Amino acid sequence: MSQRKLRVGMVGGGGPANFFGGPHRRAILIDNSAELTAGALRSKPEESLEAARDLFFTRGYPDWQSLVKTEAALPESERIDYLTIVTPNDAHFGPADAAAAAGIAVLCEKPLTTTLDEARRLHATVAAHKTPFVVAYTYTGFPMVMLARELIRDNAIGEVRKVEAWYPQGWLATKLESDGQKQAAWRVDPSKAGASGCGGDIGTHAYEFVRFVAGRQATRIRGRLKAFVPGRALDDDFTVLAELDNGGIATIAASQITIGAQNDNGFRISGTTGTLEWSITDHTVLKHYSGGQPLRLYRQGADYDYFPGSIKPYLRLPSGHPEGFHEALGNLHRTLEWTIRGRRGEKVPTPYDHPGILDGVAGMAFVEGAVASSHEDGAWIEMPKFG
Repeated sequence: MSQRKLRVGMVGGGGPANFFGGPHRRAILIDNSAELTAGALRSKPEESLEAARDLFFTRGYPDWQSLVKTEAALPESERIDYLTIVTPNDAHFGPADAAAAAGIAVLCEKPLTTTLDEARRLHATVAAHKTPFVVAYTYTGFPMVMLARELIRDNAIGEVRKVEAWYPQGWLATKLESDGQKQAAWRVDPSKAGASGCGGDIGTHAYEFVRFVAGRQATRIRGRLKAFVPGRALDDDFTVLAELDNGGIATIAASQITIGAQNDNGFRISGTTGTLEWSITDHTVLKHYSGGQPLRLYRQGADYDYFPGSIKPYLRLPSGHPEGFHEALGNLHRTLEWTIRGRRGEKVPTPYDHPGILDGVAGMAFVEGAVASSHEDGAWIEMPKFG
């Protein structure tokens, strides 16, 4: 079967203050195997159409409803192959659910929705229609994070005992939303962000390291959520202690008031025979500590043979040439692309098992449990069911 470029749609991401639209567009185009086809890029119809023209989308739409309805009615030879959703949290569910019900694959920003109930409903739609779905936990697309996952699955550090996952930022250390900064404003608004600000925004990234890399999930959690900036309705600091399904423990700490932090998310995973450590600030290196042995460093590069065949197709450059944020995000788009192509019978690499709909639901369950625990002064809370 002959291959063609995939046609990609996008909801959100077209406004001058939007951050994630640009990185996703670059990630979609990075391998020259997909194109920007359909866009409903802003909340106001006229501005949405104008943004689609300015950003060279083939077809512009005034809103996501008309995008999904019109694209779904087109023959498969013309319609989009998948939809990328980069809106604020409160506008994830509608287009994701509609696209999934129409059989259009979805790549959705995290957190998946604003509530666990919405997330469960979306999962039901995705499962009923068997729609390919990827949740944009961007950092799981870094090859060294993928390598850490494979090493743990290969028993390189034995049984996981403890996971430390962190994600500090400092950009909301002052009341930036009062100055009209739109990225700040919606993230501290419960009607837009959901029940947790910092936890939903970046705490879910840290928790995904527990699930995706360590292969574990929380069974009970204690949460301390705090808004340090006076007058802020949602937390800007998020700390959780978790008991894991194998008896291990995890600490998940996220903050948006850590002045000087440079988006420094990462993890340290300790097992019975060793520890793996990674941080975005040194993202091309994975550290492997083993009892009584010299420190082993895995470095990123397509020419290194220690990368398994499941990861090699995601490496684009030889060692010494760093691949970063856009490439990691591109790897998530690449996974969805190869999933779609493989279903059509095209010869493509086996897609890596990047986070899907259940990971998104699990993230919402984690947030809901942390909020409930914090409301009860940090009491232990059983993790809500999500599967």
